[in-house]
Amino acid sequence: MKSLKNISVGFVVSFLGSIPLGYLNLVGLEIYAKSGLSNLVFFLFGVVFIETFVIYFTLLFAKQLVQNKKLMKIIDLFSIVFMFVLAFIFYLNFNQPSKSKDHLQEYLLYSPFAIGIILNCLNFLQVPFWTSWNLYLLKAKFITIERELKYYYIAGTLIGIFFGMLSLIVVLQTIFEKTNQFSKYVMPVFVPLFFIVLGSIQVFKVYKKYFNQQL
Repeated sequence: MKSLKNISVGFVVSFLGSIPLGYLNLVGLEIYAKSGLSNLVFFLFGVVFIETFVIYFTLLFAKQLVQNKKLMKIIDLFSIVFMFVLAFIFYLNFNQPSKSKDHLQEYLLYSPFAIGIILNCLNFLQVPFWTSWNLYLLKAKFITIERELKYYYIAGTLIGIFFGMLSLIVVLQTIFEKTNQFSKYVMPVFVPLFFIVLGSIQVFKVYKKYFNQQL
């Protein structure tokens, strides 16, 4: 019973957590649109591979990570820089028509599995996300991590991440195919703007969390 509960809670949290549009979903969307479902699946396997270690270690050391204020601050500040850098990269690549296709073709020559691993290694926002959730679930006793029970929870989270991202990407691609005129402006306009908004929100959160209290 506890194992089933761990799987269910892990699945729900990770499925809902992976649905909000992020840069991994956007990269997955581009891979799916340009090279098909099989490459998307391998990309998601790469993402899930790294997520396994992140969830495992944040589950074991959730309390210690939360108490490490300096580490949390570094991660939060890095996430701001990362979002604005992504906005610049997407804007630069998709507003240079003569080079963007070549760049995309070179990008897709790499293994989708390796791309998933590398990009998710740069996804530092997942550390505070999983640290907070794991600590909350443990304190509220929604999950039990004694012995092998923690592996049921981790399995549930990984399944939720995979199907959450897969569902969102497939749905978005279906929508864009039906609205072809709109999709032409998604990558060069909407995506950079999206990351600027995310970066701005993160700036506000960091200011409120670390600097506003000091005034």
